[in-house]
Amino acid sequence: MAPATPTRPASTRPGPTRTEPTRPSAVRRGLAVTVPLLALAVAASLALGAGEVTPDRALDVLLGGGDPEARFVVGELRAPRTVVGLAVGAALGVAGAVLQAVARNPLAEPGLVGVSAGAAFAVVASVALGATAATVGPHVAVLGAAAGCLVALGAARLRGTGDDPVRLVLAGAAVSALLGAATSLLLLLDQRTLDEVRFWTVGAIGGRDLGVLAGATPALGVGLVLAAAVARPLGALALGDDVARGLGHRPGRVRTGAVAAVALLVGAATAVAGPIAFVGLVVPFAARALVGPAVGRVLAVGVVLGPALVLLADVVSRLLVRPYEMPVGVVVAFLGAPVLVAVVRSARLPTL
Repeated sequence: MAPATPTRPASTRPGPTRTEPTRPSAVRRGLAVTVPLLALAVAASLALGAGEVTPDRALDVLLGGGDPEARFVVGELRAPRTVVGLAVGAALGVAGAVLQAVARNPLAEPGLVGVSAGAAFAVVASVALGATAATVGPHVAVLGAAAGCLVALGAARLRGTGDDPVRLVLAGAAVSALLGAATSLLLLLDQRTLDEVRFWTVGAIGGRDLGVLAGATPALGVGLVLAAAVARPLGALALGDDVARGLGHRPGRVRTGAVAAVALLVGAATAVAGPIAFVGLVVPFAARALVGPAVGRVLAVGVVLGPALVLLADVVSRLLVRPYEMPVGVVVAFLGAPVLVAVVRSARLPTL
């Protein structure tokens, strides 16, 4: 009898199902929400304001027409502050995400842990020593931000308390209060300094010259590049230093790069718009709700969500007390304070 011909067993590996739609990645889902929000914020920033230029007149300007008054308001006033808002929002949103990742703390925010206060003090001290608010270079604010960040993180880690979110906020509040008191003292002792930085100290993007932003652009660019470079290593550090070393990362260098990125971003943003708090708290918090705790994903969404938040807050600041304007830092504080209370009161802090 001839032997039976062996048959090939049917493959048990499931083949691709062409009719099943591919699930979009978390980043794409997050960007699908934040990009339209940013587009809406940019349109509102160009169309709305405290003056008499209505949205339809602003639209005529954007389409290439418009009367001289509308062209001046849109081209010389609203467009520059929109560009400044985009840059400042991206810087503060990314800086907040990096700072929270390196501190392993969802309450670590540049405005709460002394980073913004350090940058502001450095700028005010430079003005008190003879400079002007228009000529103070962003490197001064960057150095002040780095000093404030290092002091706050170092104070929080005394006696092994660096992983306690509340202790970090307390340490940062102490550093911010100390630097704020020193800043106020300089302003009280020197009338010229007070006149130079009166409106700048509360955070505002209105009336900012694009030349100031151009001077801060190198620091912003390097800071964003550093933040992108440390995103993956920071995710490994969340698993512990030993695991990070096993994956080929050097924890010391990663933390140094992260602090440098935060100092560059916050220092440059503060030099341009003054100290604006809570953006670095709200943006990472909302980004994690959209895409999860992965650092790279949070940065990808935060670089879009930050500008949207700042521009929308700026639009509100223009319309809230018409025909006058309120500093955007005040509006952001009203938005960020409830988020801070919600994070603190939550039964379980968000996982980083």
